[in-house]
Amino acid sequence: MAFSVGARHGILASKGWLFHALPGTLSPHIIAIQRSAEIQALRGSSHSNTDSQHNEAYCIDLVRKRDYDGFVCSLLSPEVSRRSSLALRAFNVELAQVKDSVSQKTIGLMRMQFWKATIEEIYRDDAPLQPVSTELWKAVKQHGLTKRWLLRIITEREKDMEDRAYRNLQELEAYSENTQSSLLYLLLESLGVKNVHADHAASHIGKAQGIVTCLRAVPYHSSRRKVYLPMDVCMLHGASQEDFIRGSREQNVRDVIYDIASQAHVHLEHARSFSKNVPASAAPAFLQTSLQNALFLVSVTLMQMSCCPLTNELSE
Repeated sequence: MAFSVGARHGILASKGWLFHALPGTLSPHIIAIQRSAEIQALRGSSHSNTDSQHNEAYCIDLVRKRDYDGFVCSLLSPEVSRRSSLALRAFNVELAQVKDSVSQKTIGLMRMQFWKATIEEIYRDDAPLQPVSTELWKAVKQHGLTKRWLLRIITEREKDMEDRAYRNLQELEAYSENTQSSLLYLLLESLGVKNVHADHAASHIGKAQGIVTCLRAVPYHSSRRKVYLPMDVCMLHGASQEDFIRGSREQNVRDVIYDIASQAHVHLEHARSFSKNVPASAAPAFLQTSLQNALFLVSVTLMQMSCCPLTNELSE
């Protein structure tokens, strides 16, 4: 029985394998041990595959629910980097949702510390047990992802636990660089792209994405009586936080949105200036930019026409 099972699964080359491996007479006890080892190996392999499929499915479901733009773009990535792309986006979602999912800042900071410790374990090649971190560990092993970018995302999200508006537009840009741009650097690495022009484009695209995400989230945050738009731009146009919370359509509110959106456009134009020097293999990392840009242009246009508010859709 053991011989036939082993041969079927490629464990044993032939029925005589044991006799070549263990010269001399084999006692029934030794054969029983061998049979047990074969069965355990088969069970272990099956269990490992099941866990791996569960972890991948968990990441896919998380990204699909919380970052649908990123989910669609990951599906369009090359097969060699698709799973890693989903792992990175799931990691980003896990961090992004901490702020809104905890009742106390202390709890949020503890979760950020957990992720810092997890990254250290990953780079010690100590495979973690949590689904997202396990998938991230595989991505790091497969593509040699840079530890600095992962830690920078965590650190910036940790600082964002302060729950206050950005003091100026530069502060929002810095936040976007440390989160969105860092994620793009990692996606480029998962695609095997090492190109300085691609990195420059990623920096500007990340800033544009961060600004756009901040604007797209205005209705969501306003419904919770929160406003995170840069205070310097709001003060310049005489727009108060209460104006956004009430959903005002006055010209000063529109001017704030227009000025902030214009800065995102500036970064997008800078990114486009590198297009001739960026390798085609980097394109999958930047697919989300095209999708978000199209959605946001429609949203801003409609708001400027006073037809409807900014989309409630929140992309992490």
